[in-house]
Amino acid sequence: MMRSARHAKILEIIKEKEIETQEELCAELAACNFSVTQATASRDIKELHLFKVKGSKRRFRYATITEKEGGISDKLRSLFQDCVEEIRVAGNLIILKTINGNGGSAGNVVDRLDYHEVVGTVAGVDTTLVICDTPAGAQAVSDKLSVLLKL
Repeated sequence: MMRSARHAKILEIIKEKEIETQEELCAELAACNFSVTQATASRDIKELHLFKVKGSKRRFRYATITEKEGGISDKLRSLFQDCVEEIRVAGNLIILKTINGNGGSAGNVVDRLDYHEVVGTVAGVDTTLVICDTPAGAQAVSDKLSVLLKL
């Protein structure tokens, strides 16, 4: 019960304020009578699938992405466009070069797109490796991602 209430409060906080760090999130939660450690905040961020996006007042802020039926949300599309710098195909693999710190965000976007050709993703700090079932599948996914990048 406490976790679901805390998750609801986190979503409310990030909707109202630009929260850039886990420490800031902990402080905001403490102000709302939720005593959490940085490790708990980190786990909550992961469970809620929060992303860092460009903020209007700060460099980055946490945001949540909601899917629209039949496609991806504008926020998801914007996140992908903001963080991916290059898409390269190598056999059945796709390498996404991202701005520093956004490899995981790009990987999460690809995972949420749920392309049937994608077997899985592995994310680093500034790179995401997309593993496809075949070289033809990798090329097809690369083409889709390139279109998404240019929209």
